[in-house]
Amino acid sequence: MGFLTNNINVDSDLTRQREYILKGDAHTDPSYGCPPHKRPLSFYMRMGVVNLDKPAGPTSHEVTAWVRDMLELPRAGHSGSLDPRVTGVLPIMLGKATKAVSALRLSAKEYICLMRLHENVPEERVRKVCDEFTGPIYQTPPVVSAVKRAVRIRNIYSLDVLEVEDNLVLFRVRCEAGTYIRKLCHDIGLVVGCGAHMQQLRRVGTGPFDESSLVTLHDLKDAFVFWQENGDEEHLRRIIRPMEEALVNLPHITIRDSAVSAICHGAALTVPGIVGFDSDIQKKGDVAVFSLKGEIVALAKASMDSSEILNLSSGIAAITERVIMNDDVYPSRWNTKRMQRT
Repeated sequence: MGFLTNNINVDSDLTRQREYILKGDAHTDPSYGCPPHKRPLSFYMRMGVVNLDKPAGPTSHEVTAWVRDMLELPRAGHSGSLDPRVTGVLPIMLGKATKAVSALRLSAKEYICLMRLHENVPEERVRKVCDEFTGPIYQTPPVVSAVKRAVRIRNIYSLDVLEVEDNLVLFRVRCEAGTYIRKLCHDIGLVVGCGAHMQQLRRVGTGPFDESSLVTLHDLKDAFVFWQENGDEEHLRRIIRPMEEALVNLPHITIRDSAVSAICHGAALTVPGIVGFDSDIQKKGDVAVFSLKGEIVALAKASMDSSEILNLSSGIAAITERVIMNDDVYPSRWNTKRMQRT
């Protein structure tokens, strides 16, 4: 039985389907800001994300620290821990992009797992039990884990058995963030009746990232050295992606140039400042606020759902929670008395 090569054909599209709605016309001033792909490289790296192929051995924190030091950046953060032996998709946010790490950590995950049953079991029985583990399940985190050991509910979106050979079971699982796959294997073994444990694990998807854009530590180091020695930006720009690509799963709101500075100073976003938005915005849900050039401005909590934003001409549409853009990128077009009405 072959296992965990990058050419395993998996459906890692974990992005959400939505429709974009235009609320009004607007133009952007080219004198301020710039599209994410056109940022100067030093700034581009500080607002970037690397879809790293984590090797077996080091912890996620160690790998993240290596990337930070390799790129000579003040900080970096990963999108969700992988155990030292686990390999695969580990998006690492760079510089100011670390402010959006929490949004990516909540994204759905996808894994390819090799489970070892403690006895040979008929394949039909294995498949039947695995089918029972789709939907909401109860999980208690393992003894060795980073969270409090308490029973919690996690959603298994799909669990597909790819191959069964003797007591080895290869399966693909798509699940809610925070699902422990080694605990899932243990629980499957209990239901089968013979016991089981996780033999190997590879993450093949998290949010919008999958194996198609993976890079290794060696790839990243080579690209950085080529840029330092030869001024070659192209290779480094292909490996480091704008942080906006990590936020595609969040509902988007696009705002006018005149509203950007106020949002960067913490103001709430009101309906007149909105140019367009996604159709799946839910009240009290997380949203990403973008400029007309496609730059991330802030993360916010929606105060209206999509239908209210469409049908109302005034009112607070979202409360700013985390500002990402620098407050001097766009000019101020407000004063302190009008700040909450921007």
